[in-house]
Amino acid sequence: MSFYGCGYMFAGSGELPASVKKVSVSVLENKTAENGIESIITNDIIYEFTRHGKNVAKKDEADAFLSGVIETANDAAISRSSTITSLERRVVIVVSLKLKGKDGNIIWTGSNITDDQAFTVLSDKLATENEMRKAIEILSKRIAEKVYNKLTDNF
Repeated sequence: MSFYGCGYMFAGSGELPASVKKVSVSVLENKTAENGIESIITNDIIYEFTRHGKNVAKKDEADAFLSGVIETANDAAISRSSTITSLERRVVIVVSLKLKGKDGNIIWTGSNITDDQAFTVLSDKLATENEMRKAIEILSKRIAEKVYNKLTDNF
């Protein structure tokens, strides 16, 4: 099978703008009540860049700066055994990011990048919190992939 000249590309196989060789990724601002989520998502975004062979650099060595905000991290019941007992919940995370050049001009904006992940509610509250944390970690990886794919789609 051949795709010569058709413009077809795999998601995330695009490039950063030609002027951007090194990107600095700031820890995302966390506007949620979910402690530590900013580190998890930021680290997964950095991993996505390095996995695709992009240079992640310190701020003083970078050509562009990626920063952003975790707008929400909410969970809600998706299945119940009674009106007050959840069997399964879903966590939804929304992030917004900007890539700025050295001159401060915005190169790219990704607003309201959203994903969700279900998790099991257990009888033990601590075990349920652990299940939610696992769901957030899975979700973080998918959000990082979405961010990278969206950022490199247009260049």
